[in-house]
Amino acid sequence: MPDIKFSVSMCVYGKDNPDWFKTAVDSILNQTKKPDEVVLVVDGPVPDELNKVIIEFENNPVFKVVRLKENRGHGEARRTGLEKCSCELVALMDADDISASDRFEKQLAMFQKDPKLTIVGGNITEFVDEPDNIVGARVVETEDSAIKDDMKIRCPLNQCTVMFRKSFVDSVGGYVDWFCNEDYFLWVRLMLKDARFANIPDYLVNVRVGKELYQRRGGKKYFLSEAKLQKYMLDNKIINFATFTVNVAKRFIVQILLPNKLRSWVFQKFARKTV
Repeated sequence: MPDIKFSVSMCVYGKDNPDWFKTAVDSILNQTKKPDEVVLVVDGPVPDELNKVIIEFENNPVFKVVRLKENRGHGEARRTGLEKCSCELVALMDADDISASDRFEKQLAMFQKDPKLTIVGGNITEFVDEPDNIVGARVVETEDSAIKDDMKIRCPLNQCTVMFRKSFVDSVGGYVDWFCNEDYFLWVRLMLKDARFANIPDYLVNVRVGKELYQRRGGKKYFLSEAKLQKYMLDNKIINFATFTVNVAKRFIVQILLPNKLRSWVFQKFARKTV
């Protein structure tokens, strides 16, 4: 494979677990194709224990650490990280997940095979407590047309798996604050500008989850964020009124009417697959 340079953009904040963060970073430093730089945004003050781990990596010349004086939130931290990336290809990584060791190699091969690609993601497994305690998987469509059809129903990419062309993402305004849906909103804007999507049919990242995951995916604020995004797609003629109505109705039932325990069952039953 030619020497294609790429950056990894990560964010960490005060409530992240130091051990989990270290494991996440180790998973991107021990790849079959290693990143040329890792841009780490420290989103506000962090405890001493976490800061020690950050300093440990900060001494690695591949790292570029950006410290924000105050916690600005996920969207702004992502935006800051992308601004500091110097490579055209940028991979995203979360502070508590574990990337497959050949994740970047596979993604770079996709960009080499199809230079017109804008963004490449993949499937995820989800685990509780220990990485081998996998409780489910989120599988996504692989082809551009199918991904764009899926966009009309749900978020068609797993954000923690993606690698994209920075210039194209910048051209649509990059990450913009949109409560819990900054990623989905970005994919929609990329689609409106005729971006070309792909997902690798492999599990690229093992994602740490817990009961609180489904709590975060419910409540009035979360529902209004999702409904507003559906309205954005309606206004931009991505979906019609019938699809808009069905999408909002489903989200109202799951995010407002269902208690957390039942919401968890619905996600596991209908939005996840068994591995």
